[in-house]
Amino acid sequence: MPPREDLLEEVRSLPDRPGVYVFHDDEGDVLYVGKAKSLRSRVRSYFGRDRNQSLKLRELKRRIRSFDTFVLDSEAEALLLEANLIKEHAPPFNIQLRDDKTYPYIKVTVDEPFPRVFVTRQLERDGSRYYGPFTDVGAMRQALRAVKRIFSIRTCHWDLPEDAPDRPCLDYHIDRCEAPCVGYQSREEYREMIDRVLKVLGGQTSEVKGQLQQRMEEAVEELEFERAATLRDTLRGLEAFERRRTPVDFRGGDRDVVGIARSGPRVSGVVLKVREGRLLGRQVYHLRNAGEESDADVTGALIKGFYLRHEDLPPELVVPADFEDRDLVEEYLSVKRDGVFRIHVPQRGRKRRLVELARENATHLVEQEELRESSDGDGPETDRGDGAPGNGRPRPARGGDAVARRAGASLQEALELEGPPRSLVCFDVSTLGGRESVGSAVWQEDGEPLKDEYRRFRIESVPDGATDDYAMMQEIVSRYFDRRVREGSRLPDLVVIDGGKGQLGAALQAMESAGASDVPVVGLAKREEEVFVPGRSDPVRFGATDPGLHALQRVRDEAHRFAVSYSRTLRKRRTLRSELSEVPGVGPSREQQLLRTFGSLDRVREADVDELQDVEGIGPATARKIRERLSRPDAAEAEA
Repeated sequence: MPPREDLLEEVRSLPDRPGVYVFHDDEGDVLYVGKAKSLRSRVRSYFGRDRNQSLKLRELKRRIRSFDTFVLDSEAEALLLEANLIKEHAPPFNIQLRDDKTYPYIKVTVDEPFPRVFVTRQLERDGSRYYGPFTDVGAMRQALRAVKRIFSIRTCHWDLPEDAPDRPCLDYHIDRCEAPCVGYQSREEYREMIDRVLKVLGGQTSEVKGQLQQRMEEAVEELEFERAATLRDTLRGLEAFERRRTPVDFRGGDRDVVGIARSGPRVSGVVLKVREGRLLGRQVYHLRNAGEESDADVTGALIKGFYLRHEDLPPELVVPADFEDRDLVEEYLSVKRDGVFRIHVPQRGRKRRLVELARENATHLVEQEELRESSDGDGPETDRGDGAPGNGRPRPARGGDAVARRAGASLQEALELEGPPRSLVCFDVSTLGGRESVGSAVWQEDGEPLKDEYRRFRIESVPDGATDDYAMMQEIVSRYFDRRVREGSRLPDLVVIDGGKGQLGAALQAMESAGASDVPVVGLAKREEEVFVPGRSDPVRFGATDPGLHALQRVRDEAHRFAVSYSRTLRKRRTLRSELSEVPGVGPSREQQLLRTFGSLDRVREADVDELQDVEGIGPATARKIRERLSRPDAAEAEA
């Protein structure tokens, strides 16, 4: 349908000025919002005849019944207004961003007099600072635990200082808060601590790590070994949190990196946040109405839709394709951040590798969406008749079933197995300097943990204080399969060994001795995520987004978690065998009662006879013996 003559007259009367135009349909709804350097020239181009116009553009022209224009002083003003109008009206012919806010963030309420730090899934324009999003919730929880071990952040919900309790809560008495609520910590001191928290969450950990190291060394020199151990564990937690922030640019620098992926009409974009050369997080966007658009148009829509309203601006943005108004966006954002802002389109080198990394993330997101949609249509399945839980009974399809099938098919092809492995068992060992050495075996069925089949082992073949990973692995694999073969229990489809060629060789020997040599087994090395297969000289390398690799990583990480938790439990039991056990009349039950009452051995040592007598089961004579034993000059050293 040709445009109405009255519309053509309106177009001819438009000024030759920058501005924004808005097309409406016959019901007045917004069809499209655009920006123009010259309103007259740009709007007129929509009503010309061009046989090479896309179907989308021809359909837009057919539905236009009216338009509005906003005359502005500059293209920069037009750029911002265009982004705001698209956000407000969501026109069907504009590329739109749907930001993924289902991932959690760490929120710091910096506008409060005494800020709090907690987890949220809601982004609000309330002046708070947000860190994330965290796609790995475990990593986020680890980060928060590390921060709260280092800093005494309040966890209460009092509206300080107007609304406050009469006395400090339990957190103060166990040294987790300095009680700013009752004035024990000033507002200035608390804010200074929050500034350090913001640095740590922002990835600047070197200063805090140095302080922790110095405090730990001072505690050792003062023979305060319990405090030194706590500082050591905190330092390790901080280092583990830092390692989880993937190093992607070893030359350092602050920048954001954009990646785009397509699958048919589906388009997703990812913005990777790189600070001090480390990947801190990502922002995910799903773009509607972008299936037929070029990479340049999609890139431009993402940049304008995200950064014109974004506050955390780095000095550099790396994008996969050049786009219209790039110079204008650079100029506007340079003013906004009060500093230079540059947009790069790398063709080769390390920055191009960053773009590829962002594209791989986006590709993974597109695949995830397709899997979720395909799994929604799955019907009920029946478990195979091999003794697995639910044998022979229909079960409702889970969202993870489609993922498990893809993972099984990938592993079957890459490892040359007879069939897709549905049941995976992974072995791992955990030790701390040869003390409390343990092993674990975890079982996953169709990607789901089978807790009844989890097993844990205390290492018996390696002397306490010695470290021999190969011997430990051989022992736990041998004990596991010896028993299963002897009892006739079901064997897994695939065995995963946490380790490289050495651990894999030790496990093979154990399985052969136990009569389980027909079960396929692989080793998964952590550093490069290489998969070692018996009989192959070179490791099998999976793509970063391969579902088979993800299945191996999940079962490996679960085995590691299970082993570490058991080792930690044993270490805690050993720690509780304290100096109190040497006091006549204090057995295990009274020892535990004292530690529960006072919280730590240091606090028991500080208590006087009257306070000790208040503990149930402790009489005057026993209280005096405790005071005499714990006040000896060598008591602290003996306990350490």
